[in-house]
This record gives sequence, C-alpha cells and structure tokens, in this order.
Amino acid sequence: MFNKMTIASAIALSSMVAIPATAADEYNLSSGLTAAGAPLALHGVDTVAFVQTGNRIAGAAKFTAVHDGAAYYFSTQENLDAFTAAPASFLPQNGGFCTFGVAVGKKFDGDPRWADVRDGKLYVFLSEAIFNAYQKDPAGTIAKAEANWKKIRTTAATEL
Repeated sequence: MFNKMTIASAIALSSMVAIPATAADEYNLSSGLTAAGAPLALHGVDTVAFVQTGNRIAGAAKFTAVHDGAAYYFSTQENLDAFTAAPASFLPQNGGFCTFGVAVGKKFDGDPRWADVRDGKLYVFLSEAIFNAYQKDPAGTIAKAEANWKKIRTTAATEL
C-alpha cells in the first residue's frame, strides 16, 4: 500500500530524472524509462556488436550507457567501454529512426531487425518491405536521408 510519503518521494525522484528535450525529438526512443533514468534506444540491441560484426545481439541492463538522454544496452563490458570511448562511431544514423522514412521527410520507428551497416555506419528501417525498397538504391536513400535529417532532426515525429 502506498502512503502519501511514498508517492511524494516517487514524484520527487521522477522529477530529478530529466530527459533533454532534444532526446525526444532527435532519437527514436521507447516510451518508458530504463533503470538508468533514460528511455531505451535501438530496442535494446547492442549497437557496438551490430556495427562491428553485423549481428543483432540483445544488450543487458547491467551494461547501460546513457548518451544525450538515450539509454543504450550492451551485451558485454567491452562493448560498453567501446561505446563510452567513442559513441559517435556506434550511434545509429538519423537518430535511430527509419532511414527510408527520413529520406522522405518522416520519422518512423527504426527496427534493428531490418538494418544495414554501410561504411561503418548503422542504418535501421521500419519493416522488411521498407528495407527491401531501400536495397534497390541504398546510396541514394542514404544521401536523401542525410539531407533531410539536417532539416527534420529537431522536429517532433508527430509534426512531420
């Protein structure tokens, strides 16, 4: 049973976990919070393992790094350390939103089940059908996404 003191403490604690406004707009995040106090990015997949080996390996909460208001899970301490040392080398492109969606000016969920690593960069997609469409012109899609990302990066997905 919760008493008024417990509820007040929970409210106070939750207000101390501030999520930067940019994280909500610039990163594809889960709606809940991780134990680290930030929403989960990349569906909990270890981004270092993905970029380095192309394997979709689930991360674990005990290996968490928070970067720019987003929590990333890793499968090993070594991968966590690699990310912490050079996060830009492992972050999914376009904030983890669907690269094909960003190419057409939208922010759709990027699901790591459908992803591609090109030139050491991780690109994720909404679905298998969208991933297949991307594969017809990967370079063109990536170029359009890069151009659009500069325009829509800080715009909320609901406003596009």
